[in-house]
Amino acid sequence: MALFSSSTRQLPAVSAVPRHVAVIMDGNGRWAKKRFMPRVAGHVKGVDLLREMVRACLERGVQYLTLFAFSSENWRRPQEEVTLLMQLFVKALEQEVEKLDRNGVRLRVIGDLTPFEPRLQELIREGEAKTVGNSRLDLTIAANYGGRWDIMQAVNRMLSEHTENSSNWSESDLEPYLSMAFAPEPDLFIRTGGEQRISNFLLWQLAYTELYFTPTLWPDFDTVEFDKAIASYRQRERRFGRTSEQLVDKPDA
Repeated sequence: MALFSSSTRQLPAVSAVPRHVAVIMDGNGRWAKKRFMPRVAGHVKGVDLLREMVRACLERGVQYLTLFAFSSENWRRPQEEVTLLMQLFVKALEQEVEKLDRNGVRLRVIGDLTPFEPRLQELIREGEAKTVGNSRLDLTIAANYGGRWDIMQAVNRMLSEHTENSSNWSESDLEPYLSMAFAPEPDLFIRTGGEQRISNFLLWQLAYTELYFTPTLWPDFDTVEFDKAIASYRQRERRFGRTSEQLVDKPDA
């Protein structure tokens, strides 16, 4: 069974600091273009910013950080850029896993990993295995991931493992097969770069997530900008279908 219940079936706990933050790291290419640099330079800068984000989450008490690194639709980008992104992914895993482990961060990668080169798949497996015992922060990288893919793969796995049942399925039947079954639903979703859409990211899990959109490009999204997102989150009234008058318990300070 899933470790955490759906927000549509059970009221989740609410606190002043989001337990789970999900981020679409948008704007790397535009950041580089503004500086007359190749797009890959923006992606490199974006990886540097990721280190700062992990540190900020650890300092603020965020327990789960999920990052949309490469969508299933990103294969449509120019082949040269895709190749460079894969190389950057390999380099980041080679250089960062040891640091994550030292800081008590558990690494997970979700998505369809089969199209990736064997070396990249091996590094992912090694990184997940090395950090499996860590619990200060769950860092999840969504790579070759799509929300619709996630739901479909969950449905197919559920049906293949429960051939005796042909009808009357429930949310609780499907939830254990979703890629994020190990984590609570995101409290706060952040998208940098100015676009205001979720782009096929965590379609099931974002049902009651607070959405925060900022024009700040990802390489410029520092801790000051992150704190702005958290401040915005603290102003939200998380009703989950209830009225304002029913909200007796306010978020803990």
